Amino acid sequence: MGCITERKVKNMFQSIIFEEKGQIGFLTINKPDVLNALDAQVLEEIDQAVSLAEKSEEIKAMIITGEGRAFAAGADIGTQSVLDLEGGRNWGRNGSAVFRKLELLAIPTIAAVNGFALGGGCELAMACDMILASSKAKFGQPEVSLGITPGFSGTQRLPRLVGKAKAMELILSGDMIKAEEALKIGLVNQVVEPEELLDAAVSLAKRIIKNGPLAVKYAKAAINRGTEMDLDSAISLENELFAMCFATEDQKEGMQAFLEKRDAAFQGK
Repeated sequence: MGCITERKVKNMFQSIIFEEKGQIGFLTINKPDVLNALDAQVLEEIDQAVSLAEKSEEIKAMIITGEGRAFAAGADIGTQSVLDLEGGRNWGRNGSAVFRKLELLAIPTIAAVNGFALGGGCELAMACDMILASSKAKFGQPEVSLGITPGFSGTQRLPRLVGKAKAMELILSGDMIKAEEALKIGLVNQVVEPEELLDAAVSLAKRIIKNGPLAVKYAKAAINRGTEMDLDSAISLENELFAMCFATEDQKEGMQAFLEKRDAAFQGK
């Protein structure tokens, strides 16, 4: 798939905006009147946008954010209020599958959390590789206050990010925390002023993009897959991915550029 034009991508969706600017894909949830609540259509459009990024030969990183006061204030309550057992099972499976697809995207993903990231919104942010937060951002998994558990894999990702005890506290209390506390517990990478958020996300994306794209892809895979393995298996995985780098043109270009004291011209080959 070639370059996706900004006009074409914008016109494909009703609930999100997906744009390509340079080598960065921007996914903006665009339902500010309902604080970007995640309904079935939003999830479907996120899924489609991830597929576009996956197929694109141009996009090397993706930034996800929200329009208005919220990143995403949670899964749509109206949708969930009428679900029965089977409906709840399917709703949870669908949301989890979309977020897992995002998590497994080969290119790096950055959540630029501009406001409320609650429930499904917090789960969406956690499915990204890195989280940058506005100083006005707030995070939480308040589902227990509605008589349900987190359903889009929040009970699994939050402990992996902040530890079991802190995740227990946040999920069982339903407490909402501010950006600075989210930074302190390791949920987010960086907190910046609201007007600096997208620039900070773009800066981080560009620092990643300048590196060898295959090396970035393999390093992401090593981290994501390795953290789910025992240490010996994870080290073996790293060794195999490390070895694979030496079969690429990028490795030869990167090392030759270093020796020649010039910038590398990586081709992703």
